[in-house]
Amino acid sequence: MAGEKAVSETVLVVGGGMSGVTAAVEIAEVGYDVIIVEKRPYLGGRVVQLYQYFPKLCPPLCGMEINYRRIKSNPRIKVFTLAEVQGISGQEGNFDVTIKINPRYVNTNCTACGKCVDACPIERPSEFDYGLGNTKAIYLPYEMSFPMKYVIDDKYCDKCGKCVEACPYNAIDLNEAPKDFTVKVASIVWATGWRPYDATKMDNLGFGQYKNVITNVMMERLAAPNGPTKGKIVRPSDNGSIESVAFVQCAGSRDENHLPFCSAICCLASMKQATYVREQYPTAKIYIFYIDLRPFGRFEEFYNRVKQDENVFFIKGKVAKVTENPNTKKITVEAEDILSGVKTRKEVDLVVLATGMEPTTRGEKLPFEAMCDDLGFLVSDLQRPGIYPAGCVRMPMDVMTCVKDATAAALKAIQSIVRR
Repeated sequence: MAGEKAVSETVLVVGGGMSGVTAAVEIAEVGYDVIIVEKRPYLGGRVVQLYQYFPKLCPPLCGMEINYRRIKSNPRIKVFTLAEVQGISGQEGNFDVTIKINPRYVNTNCTACGKCVDACPIERPSEFDYGLGNTKAIYLPYEMSFPMKYVIDDKYCDKCGKCVEACPYNAIDLNEAPKDFTVKVASIVWATGWRPYDATKMDNLGFGQYKNVITNVMMERLAAPNGPTKGKIVRPSDNGSIESVAFVQCAGSRDENHLPFCSAICCLASMKQATYVREQYPTAKIYIFYIDLRPFGRFEEFYNRVKQDENVFFIKGKVAKVTENPNTKKITVEAEDILSGVKTRKEVDLVVLATGMEPTTRGEKLPFEAMCDDLGFLVSDLQRPGIYPAGCVRMPMDVMTCVKDATAAALKAIQSIVRR
């Protein structure tokens, strides 16, 4: 591109989670047009599914609401949800990108009044709550959803038309079809994030077999006030109270048969969730089974605070087996305590598996020639400048680090426009 003017001065941001939203607002507020493409029906990614996040242990919607306001007030940002990139051609300064928008079946007339939900006779498992709760086939993803519009899940909707009859604003079109369009952009920020590792792949840990074995992301939804239990942490089998919880670290991580790397944040996430339980159940016993504890940087202090809790017990040992008492639905966790050399068995009400962060690029075909490392994370391709990874698609990160990384990617995307 040296000596050649960029054909476009627009940046495409693929992914509308914390990294993508951060990159988009930073670029737009410098003065360049931005297009956000997000495959979910809402912005916010996995961050908005959390109850609290580091470093302040505050609800994520506080920070996201500020970003949503920045997006709404900036005419340089265009947002396309339920959208996917189908193909990318061209070069830095002159990319042609084909985007497919899947039908929402709800248009801009929607006021989020909720009358459609009252009329809908069909329920579906809520992916926002990781299957712990249900919604109707037409639903609002969450209470501060952006865009603030309902959406229909066509995998469950039978097109009965009752929502159409109930809607007073003519906002529902059950015949809406997918559509494709092409945009020209100067650079691309790829911020498609991560997914929780599939815990059903670990037969010995009981996920999918026993209701009272859940994952760490599911625990966030149980603790969240907008979750399926309104923030009450309960046993999924009977909604009963909790007297003991076992956290199983490295569930599939640091394992050549699953994820051969450390996701860096799981230890802290489990300790954070231990505080959730202790706040609701002052006498509950917490057992944290770990291989190594890795509270990085200033979070060492947080680890020390949790460790001082007389009801939190750290057991150094990899969990070998998880079984259920069919009568009580209590779960027994078996492991060898490496420090004492003694096999230990703990019967608990709930088991939480700390599954790792798997990049969305792992095992997926991308719409451009990309370089991924042997772990599946996207790396910058210096042979083809103009496409910049950001956030957890590049390496495991906490939310604060994602914001910094996305800001750096935004700067690189801007440089693709201004350099000559």
